[in-house]
Amino acid sequence: MTLLISSSIIIGVFWILGHVYRLNLGSFSQTSGKNNKRHSLKLESLGGEESTQIPEKKPTQATTGRFADVENVPSGIFRYGGSTTWAIIRSKTEGKIERAFLKYDLRYTNPIATSPDSGVGIKMLLNNELAFSQTSRSLKDKEHEAARMKGVTLTEIPVAIDGIAVAVNPDLSLPGITVKDLKKIYVGKISNWKELGGPNLKIIPYSKRNKGGTVEFFTKNVLQKEKFGNDIQTVETTTEALQKISQNRGGIFYASAPEIVRQCNVKPLPIGRVGQRFVPPYQRPLIPPSQCPARRNKLNIAAFKSDEYPMTRRLFVVVKNNGKIEEEAGEAYAQLMLTQEGQKLISEAGFVRIR
Repeated sequence: MTLLISSSIIIGVFWILGHVYRLNLGSFSQTSGKNNKRHSLKLESLGGEESTQIPEKKPTQATTGRFADVENVPSGIFRYGGSTTWAIIRSKTEGKIERAFLKYDLRYTNPIATSPDSGVGIKMLLNNELAFSQTSRSLKDKEHEAARMKGVTLTEIPVAIDGIAVAVNPDLSLPGITVKDLKKIYVGKISNWKELGGPNLKIIPYSKRNKGGTVEFFTKNVLQKEKFGNDIQTVETTTEALQKISQNRGGIFYASAPEIVRQCNVKPLPIGRVGQRFVPPYQRPLIPPSQCPARRNKLNIAAFKSDEYPMTRRLFVVVKNNGKIEEEAGEAYAQLMLTQEGQKLISEAGFVRIR
C-alpha cells in the first residue's frame, strides 16, 4: 500500500510538472518567434539575408527616428535622378543611407543627351530608366496623362520646403522688389533699376538655359506663363550666374534659396506680394559680405513654413505605381527622407523640414 501510494504521488507530481512545463515551453517558443522576427528585420535593414515573408506595406509618412529604423527597404541597385535642386540634399543623405542599408544601392543617374532637371527625371522614370525621381515642382497634368498611357500612375510625396530667392549685387541699393515688378523685369517691361527706386543702372537679368523645375516654377508663378524678354542672358549653372552678378552691379538672378542666401558675394533681395511689405528669404539682420564667411545669412524658416514669403514650393519624391520592386524603392526613399534623421539632414542642407 505504501509503495502504491508513493508511486501515485510521484506520478501526480510528474504530471503536474509536465503540464506546467509544456505551458511555459509554449510561451517561450512564442516569445522566441517574436525575437527572431525582430532579429530578421534588423538583419535585412543592415543588408543581411532578406526575409522570405512579404512585409506589410507601411504608410509613406514614416514616423521613425533613424534611417536604420525604417522597414521594408528593398535590396538591389536602384537608379534615381531628376532635379538639380536636390544635389545639396543628396550630398548629405546618400552616404548615411548607404551605411544603414548595405544592400539598398542608390545610384544617381544623369540623362545621356541633355542636362538633368525635374521634367527630364520624370521622363526617365516613365521610360524605365529610373526607379524613382526627385522634383522641385509638382507633377503636371501632361505627365499624369503620359503615365496613364503607359498603364501606370505617378505619386508625388512632399518631403521638404524650398523658396525661390532673388540675388543682386551687394552694392545695389534697393529695399526689395514685388513679384509684379520681378515679372516686369523678366518679360522686358522694366530695364533700368531707376524705375524701381534704385540707381540709374541698366538691369541685366539672368536665367538658367534649361527648363528645370526652378525655371518652370518661375515661369508659372511669377511670369504667369508669359515668355521671357529678349534681353535675358542665359547661364548653364547657378554658380556661373552668381559669379556674373558679383561682378555686375545691374545683375539679377533667381534660384533655390539655399543656393543664394548663404553666399558671400551676392545679396538676397526681400520679396513682396504688394506694396512695400517685403519679406526677406534670410533671417534679419542681413549679414554684409565683409563679415562672410565667418558669419553667413540663414534661411527665414518661419516665413517659408507660413507661406508669408511669396515664392515657396515643395520638393517631391516621385514614385511610379506599378507593383514592382522599383515602387518599393521609391516609397522607402520617401520614408527615409521623412524620418527625424532625414528631416534633420534636409535642414542641414539649407532647406526647410516639412515635419
